[in-house]
Amino acid sequence: MTVAEVPSLILTQAAWRGDRLMEGQEWVYQLDAAQVAELETLGRRFVDADPDLRFVQAADYPLDACAEAVRSWRADVDFGRGFVLVRGLRSDLYSDTLSSAIYYVLGLHMGDPIRQNEMGDLIDHVYATSDKTMDDPTALSSKVRDKLVYHSDSSDIVALMCLRGAREGGLSCLVSGAEIYNEILRRRPDLAHLLLEPFHWDWRRQDHSAPADTYTSPVVSMEDGVFSMYAGSLYILTAQEYPGVPQLTEDQIEVLRLFDEITYEPGMAIAMDFRPGDIQWLSNYAALHSRTEFADWPEPQRKRHLLRLWLSSKTDRPVVPGFGKNGVVQHRAEARSGAEHPEARFSVRTMAVPRLIS
Repeated sequence: MTVAEVPSLILTQAAWRGDRLMEGQEWVYQLDAAQVAELETLGRRFVDADPDLRFVQAADYPLDACAEAVRSWRADVDFGRGFVLVRGLRSDLYSDTLSSAIYYVLGLHMGDPIRQNEMGDLIDHVYATSDKTMDDPTALSSKVRDKLVYHSDSSDIVALMCLRGAREGGLSCLVSGAEIYNEILRRRPDLAHLLLEPFHWDWRRQDHSAPADTYTSPVVSMEDGVFSMYAGSLYILTAQEYPGVPQLTEDQIEVLRLFDEITYEPGMAIAMDFRPGDIQWLSNYAALHSRTEFADWPEPQRKRHLLRLWLSSKTDRPVVPGFGKNGVVQHRAEARSGAEHPEARFSVRTMAVPRLIS
């Protein structure tokens, strides 16, 4: 791709600065009493039925009071700023099983859940079980208290639900991929085209049971006029350690360095402190996410605990072939090998309990 073919500035709602968004609260949706009551009723019915998470459908748990809200969240996530924070659920009064059920029902209406690891987990837990830091190549980001660099996850939509917050820290931070790209285009238009070319990404470090060391994806997709981003230079850099992976050029290293520099500039990101019951819906194509370091409570039942869903979007967003991890993710109905992992769990009652993986 030549410099002349590089997409021009992205001027949609997905290009935003955090300092400006923080001036208002349009990114927060407050559930009303009728919506909360509906979700609690559906959640209890889900727990009682205990359906197989691989096969249950949104139509099995139809929405009424929340139907228009879900449509608005999907519009914000897929075609607007790329995220919304939903507030009002009372997870401090629910069992973790009921919270998980409500969350999964909403997830079915927002998209189609996909597997988050080779064990087949459809609900995962962000719950620190290790004192490792992210400098340790064996560390899993969802199992440590260390700060995380900005990155994209492996799905169309990533969602987090807060069951319990940290004693201190643990802010969720988002930054607009389109605005990062715009700044690169303003400062180094000669390098911007490199983001549309494939990079090797470290798959093994993201999932220790991954069937290969790496996969490939560009950082930027521009398809049918739709801009999408998949980023996280850490996994591009660590992929360099595997034999056979082409070494980055000086220009590739420079554009990744500039990408990270812009990402962390003051005012670019928005930070939010999760409250119990909050749900954050986020398009992986629109915004990158990270987390600040946090201090936990000593008691296991009080530790910072988030639930995570990865969803395949129902909007069929156009992206270039092989973008992100679309080519390697597993959809929920069937395992990659055709045989389920011996530790696979597909009941909401068991999936509400975090695995003690370090």
